[in-house]
Amino acid sequence: MTTVTKTEGAPAGTGPEGFLSVRDLSVRFATEDGVVRAVDGLSFDVERGRTLGIVGESGSGKSVTNLTILGLHNPRTTTIDGEIVLDGKELVTATEKEMEKLRGNKVAMIFQDPLTALSPYYTVGRQIAEPFMKHTGASKKEGWARAVEMLGKVGIPNPAQRAKDYPHQFSGGMRQRAMIAMALVCDPDLLIADEPTTALDVTVQAQILDLLKDLQQEFGSAIVFITHDLGVIADMADDIMVMYAGSAVERGTVDEVLRAPRHPYTWGLLNSMPRLDSDLSAPLAPIPGSPPSLLSPPSGCRFHPRCAFRDRVAGDRCVTERPLLGPDRSSACHLTAEQKRTIFAEEIKPRLG
Repeated sequence: MTTVTKTEGAPAGTGPEGFLSVRDLSVRFATEDGVVRAVDGLSFDVERGRTLGIVGESGSGKSVTNLTILGLHNPRTTTIDGEIVLDGKELVTATEKEMEKLRGNKVAMIFQDPLTALSPYYTVGRQIAEPFMKHTGASKKEGWARAVEMLGKVGIPNPAQRAKDYPHQFSGGMRQRAMIAMALVCDPDLLIADEPTTALDVTVQAQILDLLKDLQQEFGSAIVFITHDLGVIADMADDIMVMYAGSAVERGTVDEVLRAPRHPYTWGLLNSMPRLDSDLSAPLAPIPGSPPSLLSPPSGCRFHPRCAFRDRVAGDRCVTERPLLGPDRSSACHLTAEQKRTIFAEEIKPRLG
């Protein structure tokens, strides 16, 4: 039987509540094979004007968390526990009608693939104008003018003309800019970006990241930025939350997590990244094994089957006790604080350079 323990002497919360406050969130899906525990006991906060980067392998629960914030789940097959509070409004218990008023207005999302998120049957301008008209009561003329304005803000050349085009007439980078324009058209307080630069080349990716930072400065939005790329996180985020198998395993500011990571999974992510100054013939160092099935996750620490340091923990605590995240700067690991500092300094940091 697995028991739940707190680590580093702190409660499982994250400190003072932010503009977006998620507390002990659990999301389970009923499938033919059993119940998938997609998110399990997740807590975090995001402040206005700050960006939280959520990083982890595919299947770690990043996207599910943020789709749940938006209420984009099937209520017939999904069970949600915990709290999601946005600017004082509880979202878990909100009705679909209430969520429709919030989506695109107070909270908006930039999806990973704009080609599937944009309708091929309507012009880009119309698709940007419609949410603005719906939430503000603006006329068609006002909505169209707002769409052209937003296309200009995101750097689309000749926006008045390009607003009349269809998504297939835009390049990949331009479609992503159009998605950002659509997300920001109602000046949302919270923007969720789900791997918005994954399919773009490096130059366009840098332009999109700079654009998001500029628009955040202009609108003052809180941003949740989902990615598997720690390099993007380093450039984009103020704070980082590392997720593994549906739970958070480490949290802190960008400098704290990237300069002095405390969890073996974060060490593995950093160690598996290619470096520009490394020997090109040297093999990468992937994390051994695969993420666990969320139908039957491992007991204790969910990372223990892949962890190279579990033998440094006395007894079988890694197998029997599940470590949870403390507030603010913390990691969910049974290694002592001194062990974490020593292992990083002597074994991990020299590999990272």
